[in-house]
Amino acid sequence: MEILYTNTRDAQEKVTASQAILNGLAGHGGLYVPMTIPKLDVPVEKLAEMTYQEVAYEVMSRFLTDFTPEELKHCIDSAYDSKFDTKEIAPLVKADGAYYLELFHGATIAFKDMALSILPHLLITAAKKNHVKNEIVILTATSGDTGKAALAGFADVKGTKIIVFYPKNGVSPIQEKQMVTQKGENTSVVGIKGNFDQAQTGVKQMFSDAALAREMDEAGYQFSSANSINIGRLVPQIVYYVYAYAQMYKKGEIGEGEKINVVVPTGNFGNILAAFYAKNMGIPIEKLICASNENKVLYDFFRTGVYDKNREFVLTSSPSMDILISSNLERLIYRIAGENAQANASLMKELSEEGKYTITPGMKEQLKDFYGNYTSEEETAQVIRSVYESCGYVLDTHTAVAAGVYKKYCKETQDTTKTVIASTASPYKFTRSVMNAIDEKYDAMTDFQLINELSKISGVKIPQAIEDIRTAPVLHNRVCEVEAMPDVVKEILKIEK
Repeated sequence: MEILYTNTRDAQEKVTASQAILNGLAGHGGLYVPMTIPKLDVPVEKLAEMTYQEVAYEVMSRFLTDFTPEELKHCIDSAYDSKFDTKEIAPLVKADGAYYLELFHGATIAFKDMALSILPHLLITAAKKNHVKNEIVILTATSGDTGKAALAGFADVKGTKIIVFYPKNGVSPIQEKQMVTQKGENTSVVGIKGNFDQAQTGVKQMFSDAALAREMDEAGYQFSSANSINIGRLVPQIVYYVYAYAQMYKKGEIGEGEKINVVVPTGNFGNILAAFYAKNMGIPIEKLICASNENKVLYDFFRTGVYDKNREFVLTSSPSMDILISSNLERLIYRIAGENAQANASLMKELSEEGKYTITPGMKEQLKDFYGNYTSEEETAQVIRSVYESCGYVLDTHTAVAAGVYKKYCKETQDTTKTVIASTASPYKFTRSVMNAIDEKYDAMTDFQLINELSKISGVKIPQAIEDIRTAPVLHNRVCEVEAMPDVVKEILKIEK
């Protein structure tokens, strides 16, 4: 069955999977969504015996129906290879009463690698399929992890350039060092004097700028996106929830058809939306537990039905979640609005003009599968310390937010359903916050001394991604004002202003 993709803000726009991947953002600032979510008609016994790559094919072939089996298998095999430091790609580790799905074993030690390792291959294949002659410019905003994972994925990929914007003082020192030391003739990294939401809005505006698109086309370029707004990012993320369920079954932790809960630390909402899509494919997921940090816009939304970004923006120790506009939530809003593009567009217009919108009681009723909560900075640090002290397992700050929310959920509901927590980054990416949480004595050490100390106390080898940046020279030092972003893009691409 062919799956087509439609625009959350324009019911008339319908495209193939490869066109949706290529375009990145749909018209009028909308997002592409599958017109139907396909069922995964493979028995769990069979999934349990499959490798990660085989599960990826079963899931992705049902969404990306205009890719041939050969094309898709080539993309999967090119992505999930020795770049990952474990054979399983996404190991499941039992610790402190939950099952941690470790999504940080790729080249940049964060969950973004799971999708951004394959996106360049999907994109290049899509470009060939659609006879694209222009060079593709990947334009991306990052709150920390997407940037490096996208840069690593697209570095020196023929026919592409990549430009990443990040908030200059809004990412961890390790995250920044990973980005600004990125090699590759086609890579550019730009710090903005603003926060992630401003970077993301700036990127979205460039995608919607018809005059800029014409200038780009004349110069032989066209934009595409590596952000989670690209459906080519979202579909690969569904895979690891299917894989986790199959592994739980294989290990004898659950019986056939037994339901599990999933906890996801959430900023832009893409990662938990992928779990929602896995549930809709038929994976027995009961509750989708949405974990926020002190920027708790999603917690408030699930409690009240009001999405309101008019609030103080808080810089936290979990910077990848320091977001007030959760772009991917629009895909869920479109669905609970009865797949009514006009109704969705109206709510998004309110968000753009007034910074808030309110869903109807009927829409809120459809969110029963979700539970939202948050942890404060102090609670996040306490979770890191208590999990380490109880079982020696070291969590990064984002995963600690999820673990803290899971504890609150259990206390509130007494639910004993077995639970998978998405572990979204290696603790090595946020060493100072992690080590300070374990013991304040570490604060006197330098960032790289802390790395050695973390290796000592956790017994986990220092990842190659960290070793690589210890002595790497800074190659990108450009910084700009938010309003200068389009001019910087033209400058990088050598387009006359």
